[in-house]
Amino acid sequence: MKKLFCSSRSVTVLLDPEGAYEAREPHSLVLNGKELGEEKRSVCSLFGLWPDTEYRLESRCGNRTEKLVFRTQEETCSLDVRRFGAKGDGKSDDTAMLQAAILSCPAGGRVFLPRGDYLTGPLFLKSDMTLELKEGARLRLLTDRERFPILPGVTRTTDEQGEVILGLFEGNPLDCFAGALNGIGIRNTAVIGAGVVDGQADKGDWWIDHKKVKGAFRGNLFFLQRCENITVQGVTFENSPCWNLHPAFSTGLDFLNVRVKAPYHSPNTDGFDPESCSRVRLLGAEFSVGDDCIAIKSGKIYLGSRYHIPCEDIEIAWCAMLDGHGGVTLGSEMAGGIRNVQVHHCYMRGNDRGLRVKTRRGRGKHGVVDGITFRDVAMDGVKAPLVINSFYHCDPDGSTQWVQSREKQPVDDTTPTIGSITFERVRATGCKASAAYALGLPERPVGHLVMKDCAFSFLGEEEPMQPAMAEGVESVSRRGLILRWVGEAEFENVTLDGIEGEAVDALDCGSVVIREGTDDIHKQEAVNPAK
Repeated sequence: MKKLFCSSRSVTVLLDPEGAYEAREPHSLVLNGKELGEEKRSVCSLFGLWPDTEYRLESRCGNRTEKLVFRTQEETCSLDVRRFGAKGDGKSDDTAMLQAAILSCPAGGRVFLPRGDYLTGPLFLKSDMTLELKEGARLRLLTDRERFPILPGVTRTTDEQGEVILGLFEGNPLDCFAGALNGIGIRNTAVIGAGVVDGQADKGDWWIDHKKVKGAFRGNLFFLQRCENITVQGVTFENSPCWNLHPAFSTGLDFLNVRVKAPYHSPNTDGFDPESCSRVRLLGAEFSVGDDCIAIKSGKIYLGSRYHIPCEDIEIAWCAMLDGHGGVTLGSEMAGGIRNVQVHHCYMRGNDRGLRVKTRRGRGKHGVVDGITFRDVAMDGVKAPLVINSFYHCDPDGSTQWVQSREKQPVDDTTPTIGSITFERVRATGCKASAAYALGLPERPVGHLVMKDCAFSFLGEEEPMQPAMAEGVESVSRRGLILRWVGEAEFENVTLDGIEGEAVDALDCGSVVIREGTDDIHKQEAVNPAK
């Protein structure tokens, strides 16, 4: 048992390092001698603690007992929003009262929302404070966009030598509506509790004619810009106008035991989109959304080429992705680069694609994806478990001849790079299209692809689908490992059950090495090796 985070009123612990989202066995928890009941998740959070107090936590599983002693943080004061005039009746507009409580909170203090429905417009957090939503507390976002502030995309500095970026939409600096909770340039702030932040997009017009810009681009439910040392713990986010959790240009971020929900057909409701961030942990989270569950990004073109700030040092673990287009996606807005990403001990169910990398010509020389490891991931009913796509047909020019041409183009400042990607102990049942589909650029193949101790099994006859979203990709079903323009590929102990055709279909690749222990695959040289 390991402590992951402790505030003045809460703690998050890791109960089962070898479990997935759910622990291998239930754990019975005892806190200071009081029975708390059974916990089935690998990562859990406890609330209702008292500041500056020592606690003894016991975890009992089978005949094993683990003990953890921890002390909660100090707290200067606690401000109840009801004392500021917030009604919490679901009818009164509580925006001003909630914002007043936040602005009045001294360093080291807590703003507390007791049970109730708090109808509010966008709120802005400040540094050195904790916002806690008690179980049964619900922030309901107003549905009238005319009452939302707008975050300007680009504002020139007074000396006209620089710029200030506030609004971001899909990797570009654009005027956007503010989110339900916003942090701009704040530090040492936590949002905790078992409450709910409800964007109420299902009750407004955010998802209707969603590609049309109505005053500004749609905002996020939780938005950070240029922040440091931020923790979000336990909160449920649902029905966002657009992306749910979107930290940008920030560092030192913990998202623990959060839940993110949106209808399957809701547009662009990505779950978690860190953009040009560093030192990020997403642990024990659950997603069911209308787009990618997790999408790691670093700007579309302008932000990456001007600032080239990568998204790096990311850990995603003990999470569940239950529906959504992609389980964990890198890109396609990745012009600043993505590196040093670890995804492990996760579970995916019913996604279109499981672990995917998306890029395209034009993302540029700083758009380098490297040092990526996916391990100990289980999937059920994911149509295409592993996809690497260098021809992703996004943006207005995404289907042009230059972006989609399979002819080798000159390598220049517009050329992105996919370096080293490792899949280890990935096990997928109920696959439909292909086990893996890797599509590099002719002028810059995928650098090094490793697959070790992985197993894939397929259902019966399935409707063919495109494993990668690009022009000219054939719809397939029950296929094995398809490689196009991969520099080096290594397979060891890979099992493919129920496929049709060749286990490895490699064209225009450098070398394909298949080591002993891989069922039904024999060592072979690459077909049409790249020159």
